[in-house]
Amino acid sequence: MKIDTGWMLEMDAGPIYVQIGVRVREQLACGDLKVGDKLPSARDLATQLSVNPNTVVHAFERLEADGVIETKRGLGTFVRVDAPVAKMRDEILRAAAERYVNEVRRLGVENEEAVAALKEVWDAGKAR
Repeated sequence: MKIDTGWMLEMDAGPIYVQIGVRVREQLACGDLKVGDKLPSARDLATQLSVNPNTVVHAFERLEADGVIETKRGLGTFVRVDAPVAKMRDEILRAAAERYVNEVRRLGVENEEAVAALKEVWDAGKAR
């Protein structure tokens, strides 16, 4: 399994291990990773991301504790078949919605205008 590592790790966006966990969850939520998929070894992923292998190990430990992945001794690390993908997707969606709502409120935009802008952008994306 080749994990998409095209994402950028940002030095000012919080701990790297947290960012790795977030990216794995995002890839699961959008279907780029599927339950049962094998993840690269911590060493391989660390090389791809140019980070210390211990950072990836820490991220994997957190994901494992959260029931997202599991390590099978001698076989590797896999996305659990019972990983809470729907829950992760919902959490990501709600977080994005919160960011949007907070921004439009900060701008003083009324609900109807914010919903209309969102619909306009949504519909424009369908046309592509």
